[in-house]
Amino acid sequence: MAARVSGLKHEEIARILTGEIHDGQVPYGRQLPGETTLAERFSVSRNTVRAALTELGRAGLISTHSGKGSFVTYDGRPLNVRLGWARALQEQGVETRVTVLRASEIVDASLASELGEQSQRFIAIDRLRSIVDGPIISYERSRVPASDAVAEAVARGDAGGSLTRMLVDTGLVAATGQQWVEVRMLGDDDARLLGRTAGDAFLWSRCVTRNAVGELVEHVDSLLDPAHFRLHFQFSSEQFSGES
Repeated sequence: MAARVSGLKHEEIARILTGEIHDGQVPYGRQLPGETTLAERFSVSRNTVRAALTELGRAGLISTHSGKGSFVTYDGRPLNVRLGWARALQEQGVETRVTVLRASEIVDASLASELGEQSQRFIAIDRLRSIVDGPIISYERSRVPASDAVAEAVARGDAGGSLTRMLVDTGLVAATGQQWVEVRMLGDDDARLLGRTAGDAFLWSRCVTRNAVGELVEHVDSLLDPAHFRLHFQFSSEQFSGES
């Protein structure tokens, strides 16, 4: 039987689906039914469903894939990193623990200039991630715009949990992003923190995310253990339509 939708249709659909995700009826981050199925359920057009799904994406509750792009894998298993490392790894049955090395306000004029930010104030959150009863697998250095809400969340100890969830709860919701990945050799300090040898090769990732109006959400550098993490590329047919 079709669900009744009142008010602005896409907003009401987004509200209903958000409630189902939060209630556990749809596991957080898992794929929702297709657009056609949802359109039939709510007796609306597919365009209305797309608008509702856009709202869920802005809230960080779902990740929509277009059939092309790149994503990270852990031991060959794909990770939806929009959920955050903890949740993405947990979805694959990998339990990790986080050690917060720093969570405090800093002033970084160079980073502000690089990102085109007027304010030079950031909250710096540096964390090591380990497999439970296992090795360290990543070192993450996050920089987010300084605000009272973020400072209060850090003071509560939220930086030791899901950083993605903490950012969403403080109003920092990513809508777009850019990512760079390359291999880097560990310097002395990073090698010491990771329990490795200086000169070891690690996968380095830099990701910059912004909200729907282009404001900075997060700048994060990550060093990933290449024994576990890989970068996987996926292409669509239209990418091969040109001459080579």
